[in-house]
Amino acid sequence: MEIKTMKRIGVLTSGGDAPGMNAAIRAAVRAGFFYNLEMYGIYRGYEGMIQDEIKKLESKNIAHVLERGGTFLKSARSAEFRTAEGRNKAYENLKKHGIDGLVVIGGDGSLTGAHLFYQEYGIPSIGIPGTIDNDLAGTDHTIGFDTACNTAIEAIDKIRNTATSHDRLFFVEVMGRDAGFIAINAGIGSAAAATLIPEKKMPIERLVERLKARTKAMKTSNIVIVAEGGKSGGATEIAQKIKKQLPYYDIKVTILGHLQRGGAPSSSDRVLASKLGVAAVEGLINGKYDVMAGIINNKIVFTPIAKAIIGSKEVDEDDFRIAKILST
Repeated sequence: MEIKTMKRIGVLTSGGDAPGMNAAIRAAVRAGFFYNLEMYGIYRGYEGMIQDEIKKLESKNIAHVLERGGTFLKSARSAEFRTAEGRNKAYENLKKHGIDGLVVIGGDGSLTGAHLFYQEYGIPSIGIPGTIDNDLAGTDHTIGFDTACNTAIEAIDKIRNTATSHDRLFFVEVMGRDAGFIAINAGIGSAAAATLIPEKKMPIERLVERLKARTKAMKTSNIVIVAEGGKSGGATEIAQKIKKQLPYYDIKVTILGHLQRGGAPSSSDRVLASKLGVAAVEGLINGKYDVMAGIINNKIVFTPIAKAIIGSKEVDEDDFRIAKILST
C-alpha cells in the first residue's frame, strides 16, 4: 500500500466522553507540530465532519487541557454518518480542508466509523481507544478506564461510611452495559460483598446465601456492586428481589451513572493518552492505516480496527476468582 505524505491531520472525539480524551488530543496535536504538520480539530465528532465544523488548531487551543475531563472538541452521535450520503458529505469537507489523515478518539462505534470511512474513501486513519468501559481488544487499558474505576471506588468508600453506620445493605450500580471491567475492579478495590457483571450470571439464590453467610459472620455492612448490564438485572431490580427474601435488611440503591465519566483524568490515564496520541500521529506518518493504537505489556502496538472492535476481551477469570475470595 502506498504511503501518503501527511501534511494535514484531523483529530476528532466521538461517542461517549472519557477522562483523558483532552490529553490524547493535546498529545496528537503537539506531535503533529513536532513533525511540522498542520493539525485540524473536527468539532462534535462525525456530525461536525458532516457540518464542516473543522478548524485549524494552534498551540493556544491545547493550553491547559491536559488536566481537564471531557473533550474540548465536543462529541456527538451522528445518525447521518451512518448513511452513504452523510459519509460523502464528510469526505467532501475533508477534501475541502486538504486533510490527509485522521486521528479518531473513541470507543467501538467511533472506530467502526473510521474503519468504514477508510474502506469507502481511503482516508488514512488511526483510532485511539477512548472509553471508560475498557472493552476494546488490542490494548491493556482504554483511556478513561482508570479514572472511572477511581471515581467508582471513591464513591463506594463514602457509601460504606453510611452503610456501616446504619447496618445497611447497599446496591451500587456502575457503568458497564456489555462489559464488567469497572464493576470487577471496583468490587476488588472496595471490598464488596458481591459483584455482578454482564459476563456471568449470579442466581439470586446464590446472592441470598452469600448475604446470609455474611450476616452470620457479623458483617456490619454489605455493598453489592452491579454492572448496569448485568444478566440478573439492574441494581434496583435486584434490590427488590433481595428485599422479598431478606425483608429484615435495610436496603438502599445508589446508581453512580455519568459521575464516572467526569472529573480530571488520573495520572495513569494522562500518561496513557499522551503516549497513544503521539503514537497515532507517528503511525500515520509511517503508513499505518486503519489500525488502533494501544499499549500491551507497556509496548505500543497497532491492531487492525476490525480486530479491535470485534476481538474478544472479557473480564479475567482470575480477577473474578479473586473478587469472590475477598468477598467471603
